[in-house]
Amino acid sequence: MNFFQSDNNSGVHPNILEGINNANEGIAAPYGNDDITKKAIEKISEVFGQDVDVYFVSTGTAANIIGLAGLLKPFEAVVCTDTGHINVEECGALQVFSGARILYTPNSSGKITKEDIKPFLSSIGNEHESQPKVIYISQTTEEGTIYTVEEIKELADFAHENNMYLHVDGARIANAVVALDSTFKEMITDTGVDLLSFGGTKNGMMMGEAIISFNKEISKNFKFYRKQGMQLLSKMRYTSSQFIPYLENDLWRENAKKANDMGQYLLEKLTKIPGIKVMDNMETNMVFAHIDEELTKEMKDRYGYELLDEEKNIARFVTSFDTTKEEVDELIHAIEAI
Repeated sequence: MNFFQSDNNSGVHPNILEGINNANEGIAAPYGNDDITKKAIEKISEVFGQDVDVYFVSTGTAANIIGLAGLLKPFEAVVCTDTGHINVEECGALQVFSGARILYTPNSSGKITKEDIKPFLSSIGNEHESQPKVIYISQTTEEGTIYTVEEIKELADFAHENNMYLHVDGARIANAVVALDSTFKEMITDTGVDLLSFGGTKNGMMMGEAIISFNKEISKNFKFYRKQGMQLLSKMRYTSSQFIPYLENDLWRENAKKANDMGQYLLEKLTKIPGIKVMDNMETNMVFAHIDEELTKEMKDRYGYELLDEEKNIARFVTSFDTTKEEVDELIHAIEAI
């Protein structure tokens, strides 16, 4: 029962597979000079309501690291929470690839605030210290919480007031947009975000991410960073083709809503089980819960969830666009049996 370990475990939506198959007809120019990639970029610009720079890459880590490296000089730094994906889950890739430093601060329900960032600003101009240049946030956060549109705008404004940029890791951005009943334009473009790692792999796509720049001046050299980062895909159309059906007819919204609905259904069921305490502010497809030690011993390695903190017995359950109520009920019945 690995249904709930991660939304990476899910399959690929049939519409996405069809889009890839359509891209396989005939020949096409390599390295993103094909009509399919151009159409995908136009579709992304349409959805975000602005003519944007788009650079397709193969993974979320590549999107984060190449994007951030393009914004940072080696003596500069990105500020994030202690739980930030770039700080915990990317094997020091930013430091290796860019030479820049990560400055992190304790999170508050997964989030960072401008008050958390202010202490780092005292380094500005000091030649002995790394210069803070980028604020990094995940939407949704690594703790399953969501930045409101107002919170994102506040961080963007604060960044710009201090000659910094705001970068958003959007691996699960669709789930956040749906949970807040917003749009990509309202949440990202209108708030003043400078750079977005736009992911769909966790929401029905097969693979591939898009680095989206909302300021063409900052991304004018990104094509070189992408090449040096070994992410200039020769047959790019197979990656970019997925974004067309993903964004057409709001497939992204449909998939994210299904995942969120199943997450809330799972949360409701888990709340009723003695020995499990669900954490607050879980609004999307990730549910975090404290599980009693005895129950954890029985469940560990048998059922599909990730034990994030073995000392505190904090577990993470994740639903996907293809999760069914029957799968949720099966997990709940198994836990109740224990």
